[in-house]
Amino acid sequence: MARRQNRKRDSGPRRRDDGRTRIAAEFDQKRGVFMISVAAELAEMHPQTLRMYEARGLIEPQRSPKNTRLYSYEDVERLRRIQRMTVDQGLNLAGVESVLALERELQRARSELGRMRKRAAELERAMDEEIERVKRSFRAEIVPYGKYEATEIAGSRATDRVKIPIERPTRRAAGTPPDRQADG
Repeated sequence: MARRQNRKRDSGPRRRDDGRTRIAAEFDQKRGVFMISVAAELAEMHPQTLRMYEARGLIEPQRSPKNTRLYSYEDVERLRRIQRMTVDQGLNLAGVESVLALERELQRARSELGRMRKRAAELERAMDEEIERVKRSFRAEIVPYGKYEATEIAGSRATDRVKIPIERPTRRAAGTPPDRQADG
């Protein structure tokens, strides 16, 4: 039993059924790993084009300690996307800049909307809890109108009960002054 638990926690190489060892590798898509020549080849463009895109602010590669441009997998995907917009869709670089700026703005607005929805849900939950608390506090204090027809006053002993009749107002006929009420 202990062996099985240790094997589950171990993230090292594993043997497959056919006897081969399988090694799982993780890839950080934001880490700059490609030099400009490799990134240009992966994106199917000239390295000078990447330099121009960097100068226009379309791409921001990371820098090595020796100031070499290092492109991440996300950067390469962004370059491919820019290539599709310019070649396939016929946009110029100003159009690409506008599209990318609008996408950033849309992403910012979506994240702000998400925060606002979360805050609204929290406020709604707090408001519902407060309403329920107030309802509970009023339940003992509120007597429903019309629930009791007559009032009973109890004395110190059960046999000392006195019934007091409640006078009900009668309806007035239309146009009759308040001092002259019609028998209804």
